[in-house]
Amino acid sequence: MTTTTAPRRATHVASPSRLTFPRLLRSEWIKLSTLRSTWWAIGISALLTIGIALIAAASLKDVVGFEPIQAVVSPMQFTMLLAGILGVISVTGEYSTGMIRSTFTAQPVRGAVLAAKAVVIAIVLFISSLIIFFTAALAVTPFFADGDIPFAWDDAAKSTLPILAASISMAVCALIGLAFGFLLRSGAGAIAATVGLLFVLPLIASLFAAAGPGWEWIATVVNHLPMSAAQSAILPQDDFGIPAVEAYTTLAAWVAAGMLGAWAVLRTRDA
Repeated sequence: MTTTTAPRRATHVASPSRLTFPRLLRSEWIKLSTLRSTWWAIGISALLTIGIALIAAASLKDVVGFEPIQAVVSPMQFTMLLAGILGVISVTGEYSTGMIRSTFTAQPVRGAVLAAKAVVIAIVLFISSLIIFFTAALAVTPFFADGDIPFAWDDAAKSTLPILAASISMAVCALIGLAFGFLLRSGAGAIAATVGLLFVLPLIASLFAAAGPGWEWIATVVNHLPMSAAQSAILPQDDFGIPAVEAYTTLAAWVAAGMLGAWAVLRTRDA
C-alpha cells in the first residue's frame, strides 16, 4: 500500500517594507521633537537673542551709525553654536543608544536617512530662528520708534532680509553639526569639532591675519569660514568680509562638503 503526500506549498516570508521618504521625515521629526535638548537649545537661543538684543538696543540706540537690525542679529555668535550642538546631538544620541541600527533597518538606504535628518533639522532651526529673530525685532522696535533711527520695517535690506539670512545661517550651522555627528559618532568629539570650526578657529586665524605682511592669505581663509561668511550674508558691507553672493555660496559649500563627507562615511562604515 502506497501513500501519497500532498506537495508542500512554498512559503515566503515577506521582508519588511522600507519607510517611504515622507514617513522617514515624520519619524525623524518625532525623534527630534521628543528630545529635551531640542527645546532647551531653542529656548536658550530665544532668551539669548531677545535678551542681548534688548541690551544692545538700550545701550547703543543713540550711537551714530548704529542700525537697529544690528541689535537683533548681534547674538548670532552664541546662538549659532547652540544650533551646531543641536545638530550634533540629533545624530550622536542615536549612536549612543543604538537606535541608529533600528533606523537603518527600517530604511537601509543610508543616504535617505541622512537626507531626512538634514531636512528636518534644517527646517526646525530655520522656522524657530525666524520666529525668534522677528520677536527680537519687535521687542527692540520701541527703543527706536521715537528716536532719530526708526526700525526700518519698510526697508527689507535693514530688516527682513538680514533676519532671513540669520535664520538660514542657523540652519547651516545645524547641518554642519549634523555632519560632524555622522563623521565622528562621538558626542564630545563632534561638539568639540563643531565649536572649533564655528568659534575657536575664526578667533585663532584672526590673530594671525593681524600679524602683518605675509599673513594676508589667512584673512581670506577667515572670511570663508562659516561664522564669517554668515556675518557677510546677514549684513553685507563693502569694506568688510566678502560679497553677499559669495557668502551664500560659501555657506552652501560648507553644507555640501559636510553632507558628502557624512554620506561617504555612512556608506563605508558599519553602524
